[in-house]
Amino acid sequence: EDAHQIVVSIADSGAGIGEKDKDRIFEPFFTTKSTGTGIGLTICRSIIESHGGVLQVFANRPYGTIFEVVLPIEAAG
Repeated sequence: EDAHQIVVSIADSGAGIGEKDKDRIFEPFFTTKSTGTGIGLTICRSIIESHGGVLQVFANRPYGTIFEVVLPIEAAG
């Protein structure tokens, strides 16, 4: 692994995210839920990117989803 970054992975074993939705989940106001606002993942990605990081999504085979946050580590001083 890269010593200049930290990686945090969050996984579940639910139904997963459909292929057609995977490309859209970070779009503002996109939701598959009747009560969702569709802004949560957009805000998360924006905050992470403002710190020089990346938010990625992967399938968690055979079930579920993995969200991965990659952030740079800055040297103290």
